[in-house]
Amino acid sequence: MDIAKLLSCGQSRSTTEAIVNYIGSDKERFAELMAVFYRDDLRMQQCAAWPISVVAENDPKLVEPYLAKLIAYLPRQDVHAAVRRSVVRLLQFVEVPRRLHGKVFSHCVDLLSNPNEPIGIRCFALTVAARVAEDHPALLNELRLVAEKQRDQASAGLRVRIRRLFSEP
Repeated sequence: MDIAKLLSCGQSRSTTEAIVNYIGSDKERFAELMAVFYRDDLRMQQCAAWPISVVAENDPKLVEPYLAKLIAYLPRQDVHAAVRRSVVRLLQFVEVPRRLHGKVFSHCVDLLSNPNEPIGIRCFALTVAARVAEDHPALLNELRLVAEKQRDQASAGLRVRIRRLFSEP
């Protein structure tokens, strides 16, 4: 299967499912998808981002070698929001290495705090930041303060996520 050719036809659920099924748990096939993602073609990058996040959900180990490079896309405003959304979404499914906790937490708090970011990105960023902060009470308190500031202007989905993450047991 030529992943680039398939993605050049556009983004769709059926295309994503075909690519994800083709890749399965195969590292070499996943490397093909990542090679398409890293091209200097913004449209191809956007189209490749969704299958990458689904592969990460199905088999998080495949994404681990690429994590540091993918995390670098979170603060970038020169990429499509779909790329940031897919990267922050996939971080919900992988074990973020401790050495990357600070960077991931910082990027996620920035995404959450930015009212111009699409709501999906902000919701995923909240979840990822909370996962990273689980073992760091100070970070969890900081996240709680940031999330509470967002509550009044937040969409219903973000308000629910904030409530679920920070409700007292």
